[in-house]
Amino acid sequence: MDRVRKVLYAEEAHAAGIKGAGITAVVLDTGICLHPDYRERILCFRDFVNGKKQCYDDGLHGSHVSGILGGDGSCLQGKYCGIAPECQLIHLKVLDRFGQGRVEDLLAAINWVIENQEKYQIRIMNISAGATREDDEALKLIHAVERAWDAGVVVVVAAGNMGPEPMTITIPGNSRKVITVGASDEFRVRPLKGNASYSGRGPTRECVCKPELTAPGTNIVSCSAAWQRGKYYQKKSGTSMAAPAVSGCVALLLSSEPELTNVEVKMRLKEAAADIGLPFNRQGWGIPDLRKLLGLPAG
Repeated sequence: MDRVRKVLYAEEAHAAGIKGAGITAVVLDTGICLHPDYRERILCFRDFVNGKKQCYDDGLHGSHVSGILGGDGSCLQGKYCGIAPECQLIHLKVLDRFGQGRVEDLLAAINWVIENQEKYQIRIMNISAGATREDDEALKLIHAVERAWDAGVVVVVAAGNMGPEPMTITIPGNSRKVITVGASDEFRVRPLKGNASYSGRGPTRECVCKPELTAPGTNIVSCSAAWQRGKYYQKKSGTSMAAPAVSGCVALLLSSEPELTNVEVKMRLKEAAADIGLPFNRQGWGIPDLRKLLGLPAG
């Protein structure tokens, strides 16, 4: 996370006092542990897989994602601080301990977000999961995330790890409305599934340009669900890690300008993205520059 903050210029935002305060982000993933880096800011937990009441993360993925978005790095003097360390978090467990999930659980969780948007003042929904089969059930995910978008939620979705061929964006990242995020640094990782170029590429099968943005997603050190055994942080790679970095950027922007709509947020991200020299179907608009996004001085 120290590298991610540097690349996105998050340190400059934090120095300016912009840390995501007052913004609630929902993470749909494998669960969340009561990690010291964010446990005091967990507003709500719902388990759509096993129906448990207390926070847990048997897949070790959701805690890591949540730390990228909103951890404060307090267990190691801030070294692995997330992008929006003062935001509020809600976690909806939709994936099992193997990282697999049922479409109906994802749909139920997204409906929960829409129904509880006003109650919890939800502004952001991060989904670091996706389906590869375009059957009728999976296509319902696209309609669901678009309903959340139409309700005013900024929906951020991982591009998936099925690259490098074109048309490898996973569902629901292929939605025209949501913000889809690829990994900007996949060359840093050992091959995933036999291929080091893992980040999903556009266009979609409907010829929609994707992803919109990229962010660091490779060898990212963030919160570990095994923190009670002394392993406070762990390393993971994938577009699952890139998406919450962008969600964190959104939290900082909304904390600074809470009146912005989700469409305005998307346009601001486009205007503030820095070209990193990759093909458009690989990087979209580029990588967020928080100095430009937040109107901070450069250099």
